[in-house]
Amino acid sequence: MVKVDPTTPIIDSSTDTIGLGEPTFAAPTPNTTPPSSDANDSFFQKFQSEKPEPIRGSLGASILGPQNVALDRQSPDLLAPPSTDEGSVPNAKWPFSLSHNRLHSGGWAREQNPMAGVNMRLEAGAIRELHWHATAEWAYVLKGTTRITSVTPEGEHYEADVNPGDIWYFPPGIPHSLQATDSTAEGSEFLLVFDSGSFTEDNTFLLSDWIMHVPKELSTTSPLIRFGFSHAPPALPENEVSGPQGVPTPFTFPWSKAAVTPLVGGSVKVIDSTTFQVSKTIAAADVTVDVGGLRELHWHPTQDEWTYFISGQARVTIFAANGNARTFNYQAGDVGYVPVANGHYVENIGNETLHFLEIFKTDKFQDISLNQWLALTPPALVKAHLNIDDGTLALFNETKQVVV
Repeated sequence: MVKVDPTTPIIDSSTDTIGLGEPTFAAPTPNTTPPSSDANDSFFQKFQSEKPEPIRGSLGASILGPQNVALDRQSPDLLAPPSTDEGSVPNAKWPFSLSHNRLHSGGWAREQNPMAGVNMRLEAGAIRELHWHATAEWAYVLKGTTRITSVTPEGEHYEADVNPGDIWYFPPGIPHSLQATDSTAEGSEFLLVFDSGSFTEDNTFLLSDWIMHVPKELSTTSPLIRFGFSHAPPALPENEVSGPQGVPTPFTFPWSKAAVTPLVGGSVKVIDSTTFQVSKTIAAADVTVDVGGLRELHWHPTQDEWTYFISGQARVTIFAANGNARTFNYQAGDVGYVPVANGHYVENIGNETLHFLEIFKTDKFQDISLNQWLALTPPALVKAHLNIDDGTLALFNETKQVVV
């Protein structure tokens, strides 16, 4: 509750100082404490060379019993959390290394929810057989080149090679296949994202699975029953990719060649339905953060964020309202999750560029910058809430910074 009274003295709850002519606001709720002045640096580098201990300043004590040192080194801010962490925040980290892996002839696949993600590898020439899903499929190629084929309800067919950093998207129900080309001896690896958290690879509609459940008596009308599937198709020569045949909206996008927006502390590029028209249910941002840089304080107003870390070391703090905040650490191959509207920021705490994807179930990417919001809010309101002077207020930027 905020009111402006130019004559009434007010008490700033964080400093107990009295002023005149500024907006007044209700005192914080009891479970909200002023920001700590304690040092809250990351212990990630320290714990790589020392035994991790749950000690920060004068708080905590050493571990006397058994300890999983490797895991504690990966999550130093859970073992020795910063003093700004408080309350309860659901777990927001899942390493793909902890996901059950399904091994197949020619590759493997492992998945993670709540916004279903699958990390898949195909050896050169190997095929993810013809199939379709009840949900949309969005994919980002990590290594190698993947050949896709598909057909629309109108009988239009599409074939394309998708390279590292590029993406594809299939709307629900569109049949397709995935095949690693021999452009590299290792084949290809990619990240699949589905727009339903309840999705599982076990619910994929496979061509061979269906045919096995069709009576042989139908062979007079279905040539599929007569031919069967005893061998996987051979690797397609490079020159047989025919490209889109009448498909008005391509199912692939060369994101690796898209313009990057350089920023003070890194870079960003966004992909959604405004640039990749077929992608009606998934939007994403490709973010890099320089060593010591920061993905600024922000939140996403309409959708949860599903994050995939490609390289580097990250430290993410999530503010979940009502005095709840928690810090998590991420490495390459980890998945992060930030609920809708939860404030958060991402620090690069490693010795190399941090690279990650922010992925959302929506047709348009959106975020709100805390910095920009405060810069565009009447100064008197901001000064009264934060107890800052004009010099500090002038540091806020009316232009969204994204990475600093």
